[in-house]
Amino acid sequence: MNICTRTLSTAALALVATVGPAAAVAHAQNNFNCPDFAFQEDAQAVFNSDPSDPNRLDADNDGIACEDLPHRSTATATATAAATVVPQRGVNAGLGGSTGPADFEVVGGVGLTVLGVGLAAGHLVLRRRRRAALGRRH
Repeated sequence: MNICTRTLSTAALALVATVGPAAAVAHAQNNFNCPDFAFQEDAQAVFNSDPSDPNRLDADNDGIACEDLPHRSTATATATAAATVVPQRGVNAGLGGSTGPADFEVVGGVGLTVLGVGLAAGHLVLRRRRRAALGRRH
């Protein structure tokens, strides 16, 4: 096998082996969705802890997380002010949160696919040329 082909194949395999699992882990970091919270104040506390909003709790980017959730009454708020936020419902319930891969993940996936198809096509072309060259020699 040609050294250039071996190098490209090894690089592609290393890229897929390292980036593939990392992409799944990066997408799995979205831990909270609006239905995970019983009250808007709980979702707001999670949003306030990281205003970059990796959980996408603020769909309209107005600084208020999960606006459709009910608010805690004043008596309940004072009684549970020190309570920690614990998700109440399943992750795949709907409102807020991730609806799919981010744009950079789609572009990365398409790029890796194109790279893989290009390498496979290049490998096939080289094999056919070598076989044709060997056939002419005999």
